[in-house]
Amino acid sequence: MLFRNILQAGYRGVVYPVNPSWKSVSGVRCYPSVGDLPEPPELAVVIVPAPLVTGVMTELGESGTRGAVVISAGFSEIGGVGIGREEELVATAKRFGMSVVGPNCFGVINTAPEVSLNATFSEDLPPRGNIAFVSQSGALCAGILRYGISERIGFSRFVSVGNRAGVEESDILRSLATDDHTQVILLYIESLANERRFLDAAREVSPRKPILVIKSGRSPEGERAARSHTGSLAHAAQDRLYTALFEQAGVLRADTIGELFREAKVFATGARLDGSRLAILTNSGGPGIVAADACARGGLSLPTLPERTQARLRSLLSPSAAVGNPVDTTADASIRQFGGALKELLDVTDIDGSLVIATPVGELQGPALAQAILTSRGRLKKPVVACVFGLVDLTQEVRTLEDHGVPSFTFPEEAVAALASLAHYERRHDRTPRPFHPYPVDRAAIDRLLAGVPRAESTVLPEFSARALLAAYGVPFAPARLAQTLEEAVRFADRVGYPVVLKVASPDISHKTDVGGVRVGISDESDLRTAWKEVRDAVTLHLPKARIEGFEVEKMITGGKEVLVGLQRDPRFGPVIAFGLGGIYVEVLQDVTFRLAPFDQTEAEEMVASVRAFPLLQGVRGERPSDLPALSTVLGRVAQLALDLPQVQELDLNPVIVLPTGKGAFAVDARLVLGPTGRTSRSARPASAPRSGSGRPQRPPTGGAPRRRR
Repeated sequence: MLFRNILQAGYRGVVYPVNPSWKSVSGVRCYPSVGDLPEPPELAVVIVPAPLVTGVMTELGESGTRGAVVISAGFSEIGGVGIGREEELVATAKRFGMSVVGPNCFGVINTAPEVSLNATFSEDLPPRGNIAFVSQSGALCAGILRYGISERIGFSRFVSVGNRAGVEESDILRSLATDDHTQVILLYIESLANERRFLDAAREVSPRKPILVIKSGRSPEGERAARSHTGSLAHAAQDRLYTALFEQAGVLRADTIGELFREAKVFATGARLDGSRLAILTNSGGPGIVAADACARGGLSLPTLPERTQARLRSLLSPSAAVGNPVDTTADASIRQFGGALKELLDVTDIDGSLVIATPVGELQGPALAQAILTSRGRLKKPVVACVFGLVDLTQEVRTLEDHGVPSFTFPEEAVAALASLAHYERRHDRTPRPFHPYPVDRAAIDRLLAGVPRAESTVLPEFSARALLAAYGVPFAPARLAQTLEEAVRFADRVGYPVVLKVASPDISHKTDVGGVRVGISDESDLRTAWKEVRDAVTLHLPKARIEGFEVEKMITGGKEVLVGLQRDPRFGPVIAFGLGGIYVEVLQDVTFRLAPFDQTEAEEMVASVRAFPLLQGVRGERPSDLPALSTVLGRVAQLALDLPQVQELDLNPVIVLPTGKGAFAVDARLVLGPTGRTSRSARPASAPRSGSGRPQRPPTGGAPRRRR
């Protein structure tokens, strides 16, 4: 079947069937072995029982073949003996420098006119287009091909990666970056072979070509118990780590397959949305209101039209028309009126794009409707999307619009979501990188602190030592002292001034508040003496075996907002920095976001702005805004520590109190876990070649490729 599909697709090269049991396949002479072929194959499609694959791969390697698509199943996906087979396949491919797609995959399609290869089990080919689709699911590939045919979605490349024993997503991204036939890249993934490698590849490719991804498997998958807020949050929200990865890589994430392809339709037109200002034109009020609500949800604005534009619309349309934004021409609008209104909207300087919603009625139906939209758009580069719906067959209207670069959607919300995705992509890739410059650190102090820490097992640093380590990285703290006696505490409080905070110092207590180990707002010496006894008694009652190394007395900082800054070293993602609303309720409220270190200053600012509590930091009800630059600096310093010190496994700064603008941000509590360095603790996983190797390793795209589509 697959051989027949290759022939029927009009493959431009030469294809040889190889099978010892047949003289011909589909009327083409069949050869008993690879060695009997009249010339070495460039690409092999392997469909033999799994136990025979390694032998076939050896024959191919000896013949000089450098690429193989292994359709055969029965490898690591079945476990047991299949894992061993896959390891043999990988070793054989490495020995001969072969690149391998699969095993256990649906195949590949290349619709380029000079290739025309359909090496899949799908007899029907989708239209030729500029969208590349890469999937880990073979069954999904079959469904997507049928969907593409029904929706007239054109593909340039179609790749089922299967078990990814060789070529994986990062390799394909770099290949597609230099493919002239591909303008949009779609990915369906269940996991990534190497998260850091994907991040590097996507960062290179996404400014040139949009990458859209749907990631399945969104359930939590914590891999080990974590003893910090950050660790708990990270392991309870692995899916949010993928969201952070995609955001940093400039990759757009879709929630459904339908959303993925609806957004791809807009990107495939090559449209660019220079801003988020949209105009809506409709001949029915209800759909216009629905679209306006969707714009508010998607971050698109509907600016008020200039008075001169409104005046021209009033003179053009009927007296019952609404000429704000949305513009409702009402159902009695003629083709001339509707098209003229669209032209007026697109001529407004402060409008970046337009959504046209038309219910076929009166003159506004049939070929005339589609032609009116196309004529009014003219040669303008502003994106126009359409939503044409009704009780009649609209196939021809939709086809005419899409053939001329106006994507059409069934419902207004779908069109708005696609435009919002386009606007997000433009904002993301138009920003100017602002890298953090390396901060000066007290290396001698850091070495002294780490010298006495055992490396063989995980160690919770005493808070005072954690403070010292972080202070060496320039993280600001309130004045504090570890007191062994009550009199020491009193003398320190007298020197720094009240109010102060008293906290128990114990390596056995993760969250001091839970056991009564913290007192805040201590206003004088008498209050401090009472608090000392109460804290000691409460801790002894709750944890009688806890080791108490003293009590920390700290100058109390007032008047700021509490946030969390943390570090979790994830086995797959490497060092992950967390930020969110701080305090004792952080795990309940879950108002937290993540970024993979390293990141730049702009990313730090966007990280802060992405949490729900951000308006509190901006200042509400007359409050002064918080010192956001100081907060970004704390994030940058923690990220630098994460990269410099792989032995730091977990870190909580909770809370960090952010004072008003110009007053700084100060950490008032620190929990730091050290552990042995190794695979799960290194700062970044190295970019490696595909597991099956390649005689010619992939290189980043070079030359004069455009930064992006224009």
